[in-house]
Amino acid sequence: MVPARILRRGSRWLMGTTAMLVAFLLVPVGPARADDAEPGVPVPATTFKDSGAGSVTAADRDFVIRVRLAGLWEIDGSNQAIERSDDPRVVNIAKSIAAQHVILDKLDRDVAKKLGIELPNKPNTDQLYWLSEMRTAPTPEAFDQVYIDRLRAAHGTIFPAIATIRATTRNDSVRQLAQQTNQFVMTHMTLLESSGIVDYGSLPTAPPPKPANAGPVPVDGQMVRAASASSNGIPGLNNTVILVVLAAALVAGVITTMRIFRAR
Repeated sequence: MVPARILRRGSRWLMGTTAMLVAFLLVPVGPARADDAEPGVPVPATTFKDSGAGSVTAADRDFVIRVRLAGLWEIDGSNQAIERSDDPRVVNIAKSIAAQHVILDKLDRDVAKKLGIELPNKPNTDQLYWLSEMRTAPTPEAFDQVYIDRLRAAHGTIFPAIATIRATTRNDSVRQLAQQTNQFVMTHMTLLESSGIVDYGSLPTAPPPKPANAGPVPVDGQMVRAASASSNGIPGLNNTVILVVLAAALVAGVITTMRIFRAR
């Protein structure tokens, strides 16, 4: 015969443990949150081999050339900003962007040399026009607006192109350059926006989204449904239902155990 005092303690312990287990099973798991990185010269450490191994596509070559072109005109424009702007914020932004593009340009030229890609030595037609807009700006305030808006729009344009190359290139040197360029561009966009004068209304509009049921990888819908049914046992059974069933079974087991103790 189990003493009533021990039975009560055992019951409380079992119920407390059950409650904690149920709470653990039902609490959703959220994504990890990273701390914001401090701005600086962002040359991220990578684990890629930088041997030039892997095929080089026309898109890869175009990307390496675009990185070079970006440095040519943005260093020139940033040097103009350092000389002409009366806004200390814009001057500091320009100094950071110019210094960082010198580093990125060195990384880019190293990759181009390794892969035999010929790089341009002057900006393209559009970039020369943007630079002329800066030179002919009538006032320091007008110059600041042109400088900030042109660079912000240019970074927004190349941003998705970097993602495409990072996701698709077969060449390890291009992959590393895309990884590094992505960090530079993110930093520059943030710096330009810190000026407080970006004209967001003039930025291009995003293309219409794809249907929600269309994923980036083409997969046969019947195969997906069959895999889901075979893994779950019941079509449409999701993780939440499974957790609720497990919790209910656990509670039922505890109640049965308590009844056995009382009977004894």
